[in-house]
Amino acid sequence: MFTVKQLSDITGATGRTLRYYDSIGLLKPSRIGDNGYRYYNEVDLLRLQQVLFYREMDVPLAAICDIMSQPGFDVLAALQSHKQALAARLQELQGLISTVDKTILHLKGKHSMKPVQLFDGLRDKHDKHQLEAEQKYGKEVVQDSARQWQGYGDGKQQALIDEGNAIYAELAVAMPQGAGSGAVQALVARWHEHMRHFWPADRAHLPSLAATYRDDPRFRVNFDKIHPDLAPFMVEAVSIYAA
Repeated sequence: MFTVKQLSDITGATGRTLRYYDSIGLLKPSRIGDNGYRYYNEVDLLRLQQVLFYREMDVPLAAICDIMSQPGFDVLAALQSHKQALAARLQELQGLISTVDKTILHLKGKHSMKPVQLFDGLRDKHDKHQLEAEQKYGKEVVQDSARQWQGYGDGKQQALIDEGNAIYAELAVAMPQGAGSGAVQALVARWHEHMRHFWPADRAHLPSLAATYRDDPRFRVNFDKIHPDLAPFMVEAVSIYAA
């Protein structure tokens, strides 16, 4: 059996993190002693390994809870899935490393690169994200949004980024008041106006956008850094606002 401190030393997860995982039901200790100490066994270690693998792949905590609470959750199958995902990431990173190495040699005059080769690995990733956006919102909307953003100067772009971060931080602070509260709904309205700097942001489309923040790990990881419940809270608040 392992205490919180021992488990923290073994895994690198802080005691605060382990206690938080306990509070949300993600990793419960096998036993709590008379002294109030949490004790973990090998099964708990394997469960924590799964959690950390999912976190390594930017899967949000809420999604991990859902996945691992399924009655048919299979650790071996999950490990195989992790292996495939990590292998794909490794291949992607190796391609980027190759581009970096070739660019270094190019700058040293030891290797010649065509302009298009400077973006090997980067271009493919950008194209994939743009295709996903076009499939979801339409090609014309995505292209208009890109032109709109490019039309802003560096100062304007940074100001908009700062404003968005401020809105999300204020939403996290206002969460205890409830998704339908006046304070939260005022912040959602402010967020709606903010989004108009990027795309038309029709009210009817807002719940879908908020759901992307919750369900897409690439977005969710940034919201989890502010508060682990912020993304699902936004879905609730935005749904009320849109209705």
